[in-house]
Amino acid sequence: MRIIFFLLVLVLFFQCAFAQQNITTSSSQSSSADVVTDSTRQRDIIDYLHLLFDKVKDPDERKLPKRVNLALIPTVGYTLSTGLTAGVSSVATFYTQPNFSLNVSTINAQAFYDSHDQETFFSQANIWADNDNYKFVSDFRIEKYPDVTYGLGNGSTTQTADDITYNYIRLYETALRRITGNYYVGVGYNLDYHYNITETKSKLQAITAFERYGATSSSRSSGYNFDFLYDSRTNPENALGGTFVNLIFRNNYAFLGSDANTTSAIFDIRKYIKLSKHSNNILAIWSYDWLTLSGRPPYLDLPSTGADMYNNTGRGYPIDRFRGNNMIYLEAEYRFGITKNGLLGAVVFSNVANYSKNITNNLNNIIPAGGGGLRIKINKHSNTNLCIDYGVGTDNSRGFFVNLGEVF
Repeated sequence: MRIIFFLLVLVLFFQCAFAQQNITTSSSQSSSADVVTDSTRQRDIIDYLHLLFDKVKDPDERKLPKRVNLALIPTVGYTLSTGLTAGVSSVATFYTQPNFSLNVSTINAQAFYDSHDQETFFSQANIWADNDNYKFVSDFRIEKYPDVTYGLGNGSTTQTADDITYNYIRLYETALRRITGNYYVGVGYNLDYHYNITETKSKLQAITAFERYGATSSSRSSGYNFDFLYDSRTNPENALGGTFVNLIFRNNYAFLGSDANTTSAIFDIRKYIKLSKHSNNILAIWSYDWLTLSGRPPYLDLPSTGADMYNNTGRGYPIDRFRGNNMIYLEAEYRFGITKNGLLGAVVFSNVANYSKNITNNLNNIIPAGGGGLRIKINKHSNTNLCIDYGVGTDNSRGFFVNLGEVF
C-alpha cells in the first residue's frame, strides 16, 4: 500500500509539473492583452471573501483570469452515499496553450473520511497538450470501503442488503491523439484490484447474491482499453455548449494478471444545449451505457450505480445501490441562474436506469429518480460551482449529493 500510494503521489506530481511547464511556456508567449475571457460582471465566493476581509476592495481587480484557477473546499457535511463526511476537495483548471485559448485542462483531487468508515483518496485528470493534439486522462484511487451490496438486477431491494467491506486500488491511464477536428483515438491501461473482501450476511438470506455469483476474498481486472473520443466542449467542469462522445472498449486478460478474460464497452454521450444567447441556462443530456460483451467480470467490477469515473450516475440512490451485467442510463438536467452576477444558480434533474442481465430483455423495467439542487460559484474564471443536490428514488431512497464541479 505504501508503494502504491507513493506511485500515485508521484504520478500526480508529474501531472502538475507537466501542466506547469505548458503554462509557463504559454505565459512567455502571451500578455494580458491577449486574454479572451471576460468575467467582469460575474461574482464568486472569492470576491465576497475579499470584500469581507477588505483585501481587495473592488472585485473587478480580479477580472483577468489566472494561468491556474484552483478551487479548494474543506468538506464537512452529509451525503446519502457517505453519511457524515470530513475531508478536502479540489479542482484545478488551467490552459496549456497561449492566449487562454483552446480547451481547459483539469485536475480533480479529493481525500475524505466519513461516518461509514470509508477512507478515500483519488486524483483524476484531463490534460490537453500540443495545441490540443493530445489528451491524457487518468483516474487513480486508494480506498478502504465499507459498503452495502443489494444483489443483482433491477429487482433488488433494501431487504436484500448485506454489508461488504474491501480495500480498492484503481489505476487508469489513457493517452489520446487527435485524428482531425475534435476527433481522437487512444489506448490505455486499466487496473481494478479489490482485496480483503469480507461480507456480513443478513439473517434474512441463506445465500447472498455475492455468494451465488462467486464470492472471493480478492479480485483483479487488468487489461488495456481502446478509446474513441469526440469532444467539442471547451470547459469540462461546466460546459456551456458542445457535445461529448466517448466510446471505451476494455479487454481484460489473464496474462496481464486479470482473474478472467472479459470484454466490456462503455458509451458515454453528453449534449449541452444553450437555450438563449442572453443567459447561460443549459439543458444537459447524458447517456451512460456499460455493457459486458464477453466473459464473467468479478462481482465488484460489474456495472453499478455511481461506478462511472466521477461516481455521479444515479443521483437519488447511494453508490452501488443497483448492480448488474449491463447498465443502461439516461439523465437530463436543466441548469439556470438565480442571480444576475452568476453567484447562485439551480438545477432540476431526472434519470432512469436499467441493470438487466441481457440488454435484449426486460428493458421496459426502468429505475427512475429525480430532484433539484443549488449551485454556488466557487471560481468565476474556471466557472466552477459547488453543487448541492437532493435526489429521490424508489424504495424510499432519498438524500443529498455534493459535488465540486457539475455532475456531468
